[in-house]
Amino acid sequence: MSPHATPGTIVLVALKTITLILGGMITYFSYKAYRRSGARPLWYLAVGFGIVTAGTFLAGAIDQAIRFSLFGVNVPFFGGNVDNQTVADFALAIESALTATGFAVIVYSLYSE
Repeated sequence: MSPHATPGTIVLVALKTITLILGGMITYFSYKAYRRSGARPLWYLAVGFGIVTAGTFLAGAIDQAIRFSLFGVNVPFFGGNVDNQTVADFALAIESALTATGFAVIVYSLYSE
């Protein structure tokens, strides 16, 4: 993290870290329950929470890495110079896509037999 991080950035990183820890715990305990019971829906539950947690981690990592390492650098993938809004939009799109996918898997786990 940049030595010039704003209080908002520090709070965001702290909240993402808490989300990562809690999501990892839910994923772990769901997987542990699956191993104990052999119930396939618990496997899907673990996978769904794992995807949601990975989305949170990936979005935060992309946001921090690009914002503080490549800010102002010409990045062809983004079509030119990177600004804060472009980075935030990209990270949010990735997080939203993985969250939606993870929740779809979780819903499937609740209705599967």
